[in-house]
Amino acid sequence: MLFEQILFFLAAIAALAGALGVVILRNPFYSVLALASHLIALAVLFLLLRAEFIAAAQIVVYAGAVMVLYLFVVAYVGGIDEPPKGEAGAAATQLAPVFGAAIAIEITIAVVGTGLAAIDTQGAKLESGFGSPGQIGEQLLTKFLIPFEAASFLLLVAAVGAVVLARRRRGLEHLDEPGSEPGPDSRPAMEGHA
Repeated sequence: MLFEQILFFLAAIAALAGALGVVILRNPFYSVLALASHLIALAVLFLLLRAEFIAAAQIVVYAGAVMVLYLFVVAYVGGIDEPPKGEAGAAATQLAPVFGAAIAIEITIAVVGTGLAAIDTQGAKLESGFGSPGQIGEQLLTKFLIPFEAASFLLLVAAVGAVVLARRRRGLEHLDEPGSEPGPDSRPAMEGHA
């Protein structure tokens, strides 16, 4: 019991540190690594909740496959220089701490409120088969089908958007126009030697 409590606090601290690293770090590569450590810490928290299948899926799908996608996008887009700040950027920079504080207050109220209500209870009553692959598959294909598919669609849109932004940044958007022909540098080097 004491080991589980210590592991919970260590995993919670690692999850919070990883989430803060995603937001605070300027280098996108380090930000992706912080996200990977955050996802691994979440998998440990799922293990403590006796949700072994979700923990394994967290490692395989998110800390594995999705992180490879993010690393590919970061490598493709490359380092991002500091953008020039205009009036819109200055307004967003000034309002960001206000919105962040409002969300932090709201989450604190929700966590403290539910935590205080559950102090004298034994926790939730779990039915048999809770967290099994069959039950999770049934929930994903019935109750949570739309959010599950929306999340996968959002990841696809983000990857396509990153590729489009990278093309614009490198000056390759003229290749998308109809009737544009590739330049002389885009022909294969061995074209005339066949």
